[in-house]
Amino acid sequence: MAGANRRFRRANVGVLGRSGRCWRLVRVGISVRTQIAQSWAASLSRCRPTMRSKTDARKRGCARLLTPFNANVRRHRLMFKPIACVVLLALPVAAWAFIKPVRVLAPEFAGVQCHGKICVDDPTHLTEATTLYDEAVRFVQLNVGELQTKPRAVFCSTQACSQSFGSRSRVAYNVGTFAVVISHRGWKPYFVRHELIHHLQSEHLGSLRNWLFKPDWFREGMAYSMSEDPRRPLPEPLQGYRSQFEYWFQRVGKSRLWSEAEHL
Repeated sequence: MAGANRRFRRANVGVLGRSGRCWRLVRVGISVRTQIAQSWAASLSRCRPTMRSKTDARKRGCARLLTPFNANVRRHRLMFKPIACVVLLALPVAAWAFIKPVRVLAPEFAGVQCHGKICVDDPTHLTEATTLYDEAVRFVQLNVGELQTKPRAVFCSTQACSQSFGSRSRVAYNVGTFAVVISHRGWKPYFVRHELIHHLQSEHLGSLRNWLFKPDWFREGMAYSMSEDPRRPLPEPLQGYRSQFEYWFQRVGKSRLWSEAEHL
């Protein structure tokens, strides 16, 4: 019996010894993992400043490289402002000198005198110019359509005045919805009506749209036909434009004139 008890105690001691060794192994594993984690944290903490320093160094290097470029940009920016001011100031002068129809915006600077809507280069012709203009306005509003605004009209009685406003070969012309110019060869009722009809077209259809996108037979044929230009036949292709418009106008009628013109 005593021998059996001694064997049982030795067996229990062996088991307890083995379990103690296992626990010590577990504790060692945990401590090893903790040390590894701490070493990783320490290495990362050492790396972060290094990465920041590298980035800062890279930025400083880029800044040194870009310093001349930035200086050039600032210098060009400072130079651009006076150049832009000079260009902006020169544009109206250049337009006035080379785009002569622009002069209708301020015709007094081109040597004509304005009285209301009528501008003349010779004040002795003011009454005649006013009569032509008023008659043309009444005619167009009665026979073609109501004018939304009455344009300024420049009447030149001399060739020098006509050339000053760009009427070298043209008898008359209109500038959108701003003005009409009648040269020294255009003091006829139908010429003034013709230009007022173009003015009316620009009001209904838009200046650029009428000039760029509407067919010539409509734009010019309407002006020659509805101004009652007495010249028959006109030089080609103007006579063909007038004939084509008159054929079209017979089909659409005056009441549908502008609505149909939108679709041309």
